[in-house]
Amino acid sequence: MSQTRRLAAILAADVAGYSRRMGADEEGTLERLKALRRELVDPKIAEHRGRIVKTTGDGVLVEFSSVVDSVRCAVEVQQAMPERNTGVAADDRIELRIGINLGDVIVEGEDLYGDGVNIAARIEALADAGGVLVSNTVHDQVRDRLPFVFEDLGEQQVKNIARPVRVYRVRPESPHPNPPPQAGEGSALGARVGAAEPLPLPDKPSIAVLPFANMSGDPEQEYFADGMVEEIITALSRIRWLFVIARNSTLTYKGQAIDVKQVGRELGVRYVLEGSVRKAGGRVRITAQLIDSLSGSHLWADRFDGSLEDVFELQDRVAVSVAGVIEPALQAAEMRRSAARPTIDLTAYDFYLRALAVFFPITRERIFEALGLLEQAIAIDRHCAPALSWAAICHMRLVYDGWAEEPETTRRKAVDLARQALQVGENDPGVLTNTGLVLARFGEDIGAMMEAGRPCAGAQPELRLRLVYERRYQELGRSTRSRDRASRDFAAPEPARAHGSGDIRDGHRLFLQTSV
Repeated sequence: MSQTRRLAAILAADVAGYSRRMGADEEGTLERLKALRRELVDPKIAEHRGRIVKTTGDGVLVEFSSVVDSVRCAVEVQQAMPERNTGVAADDRIELRIGINLGDVIVEGEDLYGDGVNIAARIEALADAGGVLVSNTVHDQVRDRLPFVFEDLGEQQVKNIARPVRVYRVRPESPHPNPPPQAGEGSALGARVGAAEPLPLPDKPSIAVLPFANMSGDPEQEYFADGMVEEIITALSRIRWLFVIARNSTLTYKGQAIDVKQVGRELGVRYVLEGSVRKAGGRVRITAQLIDSLSGSHLWADRFDGSLEDVFELQDRVAVSVAGVIEPALQAAEMRRSAARPTIDLTAYDFYLRALAVFFPITRERIFEALGLLEQAIAIDRHCAPALSWAAICHMRLVYDGWAEEPETTRRKAVDLARQALQVGENDPGVLTNTGLVLARFGEDIGAMMEAGRPCAGAQPELRLRLVYERRYQELGRSTRSRDRASRDFAAPEPARAHGSGDIRDGHRLFLQTSV
């Protein structure tokens, strides 16, 4: 069979979550899909002079001779979908993903092949449910011919395509001319109806805590679920390097089917925390999961069980536990993200994260490498308290490990950096932990440092544990023997009463890993 080539606009579409829907209701899903094709998709394709090349289960591949017609067809199909899904249960809704590419294709009989087709299919796989994505070749041809908004998603590396493809999200022009409120300044509803483009991500990690679902069937438990979210937001807000969306901005998502990627775009956040509350008798189970809104991947999930006898105590305990595990999970995710960024596009926070990544296990080379990265962070932002405090730690290590060429100069640098970090770090527990350790090691008043760290002891108990250790170390005379003695005394009654034996063991292990 002879082959020819031609330029064509290729539209690829499929059903989001098709396999899951088929597993839950095979016959019903097939009937709804057939009705959708018969009543909407096929007529729209014919209206815009498209040719159906092939269908594959839930997917369809369509050729258009006009790229303008292909984009119009896709947008009109997606605009008609919400009305079709009105009154349909969330699990029964059919939602389409569409990708369009303009490129050279190989024609063999009625079929099409080549990168022009493959790129359309790969772009479609990147789309959200209800979304339309187009390649840069499509965008360049239609941007001045159609009244749509084209949101630049940047270059995307797609499977089996040698070069990255620049991708654009297509949105109908907003009928609401007024700009949406910024995150934390108004309701999420206003952002959803008014936003033509997504809110930009802030320059530090950002998170939104969505309303927790009440799975109990008991309306009276709504107050508990709402209170749980409020406590978690409060706990997360104590993490100084984390941007947390205000509760009133997420409340309008209550009771709605959530697309986490869409939430991230609408609120301008990278991470989303969602969960549920289920009551049985006098006990309650709370589940939570942390999701990357850009990729949709799950970073962490857990559940918490408790008694409803003391509601406030339970809410406090869960909120502190969630914040305690989310902080390192987010920091690890941010380290991975920063490591993948080009070195020509690094922020102060990126340099700080890269320094943390190389700090352990401690060696002379690693300390100098981390210090170099931290100095670059401070050069960009001299008020970056975490970078200042970790630079102080690095200088302290150089002195006590005998790696400093001029120990007295290095000691003064450590003290100076620690004091700068204290001035700009306010009540950041991590900053107080590091600066407290450095200043205590170099002869500052331990009692004063413990008093300064008291407001943060609940959020980061190792701060108090380290300072208790340091006070005992000073009392014993600062020698190797004193250190061994302080280690044995570390589980003394005072910190044990304050934090419990589990925290003492964890704090002791952490201290021995990170102290001299």
